[in-house]
Amino acid sequence: MKARKFLVTLLASTFVLAACGSGGTDDSGNASGDNGGSDAGSSDVYSYVYSTDMDNMDYTVSQRSTNNEHYTNFVDGLFENDEYGNLIPAMAESWEVSDDGLTYTYHIREGVQWVDNEGNDYGAEVTANDWVTGLEHAVAEQSETLYIVAGSIAGLSDYVAGKTDDFSTVGVKAVDDYTLEYTLNEPESYWNSKTTYGILYPVNKDFLDSKQDSFGTPEPEGILYNGPYLLTNNTAKSVIEYEANPSYWDADNVHIQEVKMTYFDGKDPDGLFRSYANGDYTMARVYPNSAGYKDVTADYGDSITWSEPGASTFNMTFNFSRGSYEATSKETDAQKESTKKAILNRDFRLAILFGFDKRSYNAQNVGDEGAENSLRNTWIPNEFVSIDGKPYGDTVAEKTKALDEDAFGDVDFSEAQDGYYNAEKAAEYMDKAKEALEADGVEFPIHLDLPVRGDSDIQVSAMKSLKSTIEDSVGSDNVVVDIQLLSEDKYLAATYQAATGAASDFDISTASGWGPDFVDPSSYLNVYNSKNGDMLHTLGLEGTETVQGDDPSVDAKKALNLTDFDDLLDKANDIRGTDEVDARYTAYADAEAWLLDNVLQVPIYSNGGVPAVTNVVPFSGSYSWAGITNAGGSPGRLKFVQLQDEAVTTDQYDQAKEKWETEKEESNKKAAETGGVLSE
Repeated sequence: MKARKFLVTLLASTFVLAACGSGGTDDSGNASGDNGGSDAGSSDVYSYVYSTDMDNMDYTVSQRSTNNEHYTNFVDGLFENDEYGNLIPAMAESWEVSDDGLTYTYHIREGVQWVDNEGNDYGAEVTANDWVTGLEHAVAEQSETLYIVAGSIAGLSDYVAGKTDDFSTVGVKAVDDYTLEYTLNEPESYWNSKTTYGILYPVNKDFLDSKQDSFGTPEPEGILYNGPYLLTNNTAKSVIEYEANPSYWDADNVHIQEVKMTYFDGKDPDGLFRSYANGDYTMARVYPNSAGYKDVTADYGDSITWSEPGASTFNMTFNFSRGSYEATSKETDAQKESTKKAILNRDFRLAILFGFDKRSYNAQNVGDEGAENSLRNTWIPNEFVSIDGKPYGDTVAEKTKALDEDAFGDVDFSEAQDGYYNAEKAAEYMDKAKEALEADGVEFPIHLDLPVRGDSDIQVSAMKSLKSTIEDSVGSDNVVVDIQLLSEDKYLAATYQAATGAASDFDISTASGWGPDFVDPSSYLNVYNSKNGDMLHTLGLEGTETVQGDDPSVDAKKALNLTDFDDLLDKANDIRGTDEVDARYTAYADAEAWLLDNVLQVPIYSNGGVPAVTNVVPFSGSYSWAGITNAGGSPGRLKFVQLQDEAVTTDQYDQAKEKWETEKEESNKKAAETGGVLSE
């Protein structure tokens, strides 16, 4: 969910609600399609699995998708997304924006009550003051997501920096109980899309004061609710359960009444399908490479559907300033120093880029049939936004090729194929790198530590594929990929949960990814700015504005010329006029081209693109490039999602997709005429 930091598990994070998206009922509103198959599940009970515990329900603070994919079901913000990706009113019944694009006024839905985890009326309406409280609380708690709004809302950066201690100087104001006003520093055409994220959700002040430090603890009593569901149980490594909020203002659009997610450690992937076939689960991710897949094809051969690629991009990152060596095969300081120097060499990184067969890597998870479905060659999806009516990715491709025709001139940057893999080119760049590095005293072969969860057969197979293709391409006398088999806890601590660059314990890692908070390229690219980028630690780097004390990665950032990337980001960010959107996106394409040309990371694939058998009606949930929805197979927001009594057939899915794509185009055009928001 959102700048969302995503964990790559190749297990549960890639298969929950894998066939879900938006739209897909017949004209009468009933789910179409009937394969005469399983009667697994119920039309109002969703039952499946999760793989990473929820550890924080403070929605104004946490950035982890493993938290926000749950709490998006518990709290409503100003807007939500419909099945076509349009913003539609949630707690904001209507809104206006000033002529200068700086002041947004929202009229809050009256009569919506806060309730506790048992659905009891807390005795307070949701009012405009709750958004003021929420933002002030987020600042007090040093929210992981402040970057989303700190530079947008007038006065907020100064308040965060301590230049003022008066929160009333910040541009958020409750004009009255039902009128909320935000004042921005500069116009932002994408501002409303930010309101779907937790940092701009409401918080009741009386409840916050009563809970104090226990507000947002991952237990049913940790928050108040105004959303479609109530959390009824959260037991670590066991079960997470919701039930529909009986007081919800839009109950007619809540079709699932009970939710039960059971902890799954990934040790028996075929068990998911067996449980589905037994009627225990609503759906099941299936695994074409597994021994049990023959049972899937035998019983549900016409009901294996593939989820659509989503907005999140999972990648391989290099650690440019490694400080931790708990998980390593290196035996000498010379090996450590040689690896650091090699990773800082662009030709070396190009060799790794061209030597990595991403198709083979992904096939370990989804089989040969789906190996290319979700492959991505850019950090930002090609069609995330458009420039002069053409996909944004077209401009990125042109600019990247222009930066280095020799390296990228023959690269196909389109999606659903591996545009980089070229063993001959990988060997050429390794020869160039080796000549320069040996002159600098580097010892070969270079040893690259790659962490993996040792209890995940799929992950281990994927890492073995990565190892073999890179070593075959560049020569094992030049590079050895040392797979580090770790327990789940140690793997997470070394990668996804590492809070700093110094704690990131790897040379290369495929553990995490990123999805956008709002519909603007900055939501992807700002995560690598050298000052406070939220994904810097996945590169082994620290932000100059966030590091405590001396920056241990300062030399690495200088070697990478990361300030050049900052300058490109600043140039793009300064273009804010509502009539300058194409110019803004073009400037961000320059920044992304720099990122790709310098190979700071290697895009691998999107979320989604995985096979499942499911009773989730195709395209019945909310959809968006940004925010926590059901796009790309995320569990996301369950409001609007519908279930049917039998497995979705491939024919039903294809028909629903065709219908949805037609309706989406028409609906998006209509929304564009009203600033991207469809009124009630």
